[in-house]
Formats: sequence, C-alpha cells, structure tokens
Amino acid sequence: MTDNAYTRPRTSLRSRPRADEGPEVRIRSADEWDPWFATLLRAFGGTEASPEGRQLWHDLAEPERSLGAYDGTAVVGTAGALSLRVAVPGGSVVPMAGVAMVGVLPTHRRRGLLTALMRRLLDDSRERGEPLAGLTASEPAIYGRFGYGLATQRIRLAVPRHRVSLTPPPDSGRVRLRLVDPAEAAAACEQLYAARVPLRPGMLARQPGWERLPLLDPLADRNGCSPLQCVLAEDPGTGLLLGYARYAVRPEWDASGPRGTVEVRDVEAADPAGYAALWSYLMDIDLTETVVAESRPVDDPLLHLVSDARRCEARLLDGLFLRPVDVGAALEARRYAAPVDVVLDVVDAFCPWNTGRWRLSGDAKGASCLRTGDPAELALTVRELGTAYLGGTTLAALAAAGRVREVRAGALAAASRAFTGEVAPWLPHSF
Repeated sequence: MTDNAYTRPRTSLRSRPRADEGPEVRIRSADEWDPWFATLLRAFGGTEASPEGRQLWHDLAEPERSLGAYDGTAVVGTAGALSLRVAVPGGSVVPMAGVAMVGVLPTHRRRGLLTALMRRLLDDSRERGEPLAGLTASEPAIYGRFGYGLATQRIRLAVPRHRVSLTPPPDSGRVRLRLVDPAEAAAACEQLYAARVPLRPGMLARQPGWERLPLLDPLADRNGCSPLQCVLAEDPGTGLLLGYARYAVRPEWDASGPRGTVEVRDVEAADPAGYAALWSYLMDIDLTETVVAESRPVDDPLLHLVSDARRCEARLLDGLFLRPVDVGAALEARRYAAPVDVVLDVVDAFCPWNTGRWRLSGDAKGASCLRTGDPAELALTVRELGTAYLGGTTLAALAAAGRVREVRAGALAAASRAFTGEVAPWLPHSF
C-alpha cells in the first residue's frame, strides 16, 4: 500500500445522526439478520429465498460489514461488503470490498439512504486497506455516480447442438470423462479453480465457505431442471484432473420429439484437450436440443471450437463494476503489458482523497504510483480507471467516447497499450 498525506481519520460505522436527520445507518447486530434479510428481499420485489440460499448468505455475510438503515426499530435499507480477493493483470490476487446486498425500501427511496450506505462502505474499505471495491449491478446506471466503472463483461451462449459441431484439438480423444457426485468432487474442482484464478483478471479467489456457492442447488430454484450434475475430465494414465463441468438438464418434449436444454453452470479446464472434451460431452447429451451457458468470458475458446459461432447466439452482458478505493495502491497492485510513465489527473467526487495528479510508472515486473506536482498528461475520473483497470476496455476506447482526455500528445497511446491484457477479464460468478 502507498502511504500518503491524504489519509483521512477513521470514520466510525456506528455513528448516529441527530434525531432530525432521518433514519440511522449502523452495523446490524447478529440477532437482526432475519429482519435485515427480509428488507433486502422486499427491496428486490418481495421474492423469497430458498432455505438453502438464505442459510448460505447468512454464513457468507460478514456481520461487522453489514449495514442497516433503521427508521426507529424498522430496517428500511441494507448494504454489505464481503472481504473478497480478485485477480488483476500480472497474476496478483488483490483484496477487494465486494459490495452486495444493497437495497432500500420503496417508502424510503430518494432520501439519500443509498448514498449514506455507499459512503460508509467505502470509508470502511479504505480503513481496511482494500485498494479496490467491486459489485454486480441490478441497475448499472445507479452506481456510476459512486465511481464504479464496468470492468468485465460476459457472454450468454445458446448453442443449437444439432446445428453446430465442434472441432476439438487432436489430443482431446485421450481424455477420460467421468460422472461424479458434485459434492464428492468439490474439493478437487476447487483446487483446479484456484489454480486458474491468477490466469484471468476478474476471477475471485474463493475463501473458505465460498466453495458452497457453486453447489447451491435448491429444489425450489431448479425451474424444472434435474439436480446439479458434475462431469470430470481426467488423464487416463495418471488420473490427473484436467477439468470439470457442472450442469443440469431441463427435459422438454413437443409433437416433434425431445427438445431439452442443458444448462451449464461451470466449465473449467487446465488445458485445451480437457476443455474441448467437456464441451463435446455437454453438446452430446441425449434428448436435448440446446446448450445454454449464462456466463462465459467474451474470448471463450468455445467460440473457436464451434463450426458456426453465429448460431451460438452470443449475447454481451455486464459483469463486475469496479472502482479504486486507493488510486495509488490499486495501480501499484497490477502489472502492465508495456512500459508506462504517465501523470494521471484523477477526479473522484465521491472519494475525494483520490482526486489529484498521480505519476504511474510501471511495466511487467512492477509499478509505482505516487502523488506528484508534475503537469498532467491524461485526465479522467476514477470511474474510467475502474473500467480500464482489468484490461478489458482500453483507455483509447474511453477517449473516443470523450471520457478520457489526452493532455500531452502521445500519452494516450502509450498508456492504453500498457493497460491492456492478454485475456479478457471475467467475473465467474456474482456475489
């Protein structure tokens, strides 16, 4: 972390406003989980959570980072942060405040409660030394004003398996496939997943307890699908795990015959042969017509294995919204694809400690980012830094949209090259 003179004194999460200032924002107590969670569900339209889902989020939520807005004794707003770690360009895994469970009741909206909750969460994140904060957005337009930029995207695929074929690499035939109980294989799958995390920015290093999330499969949420299935790809000689896929099958029939759907939850593999073998399996399940994957990287290798990518109906969707909590520490935490030495003039209206000029100097081995009085070379807000941080969107593209301004001729091209990455960033699951 970079120490500087702009560190602000600690702001207590338990401070109470005056009685005439409206609802109190404070940390919820351990025995307030039920009304707190009920308010969150009500803010999202009243949808009920399954008992399994409720228990999982009860266990994953961190009480000391869970805020409530209280009007008297009634909970009227919620927000929380999760102590996550995210992969950044260069292979490091960096602390990130995962902002989640945010909601305000319709009766108390447009009173500044969301702003108050965001203020407390970011102050706390800064105090904890987390360089980044991230979230997934129910409504993306809400969070730009708090400095969050779209850092990862994903694609949804719907592959008509009878009209699309695969051309796997020659050695994919050596792979052995084995159906297993998802829970019994969870430890081995998590080990492979953990090895993959540093290789793609945006992936989350799952802390203890989070391995339960991909196995969550309540009957009430299956929507006609089978229980969760798991297939392993293994080396037949050594038994080494090469990859895994988790999925469910939704049977459907009409007058013409079976029209079932394979709903893909996860696919991870250590090499191209294992990856191709898993997708060949998923696209060859009897009594099905379509293979649907809700979240894949935008540069997914599957797009280069299929005979006709157009028929896969790839739909671009948003993923992780990211913002630096500490600009200097965040930019020092990642590595750069090309040497960079640039003075950034950053504006951060919501976290003013970031506002000012920063000299970023770095390459593939390391970086420094310190306050400077030197003239600015690029001007941008913290939202653009969040958007470009993982390498999925170039600074040049943001400049073309008028969101980054080149002050010194030539500075934009050099910085834009430096921020790019070899693979597209991707958030594998929400939080």
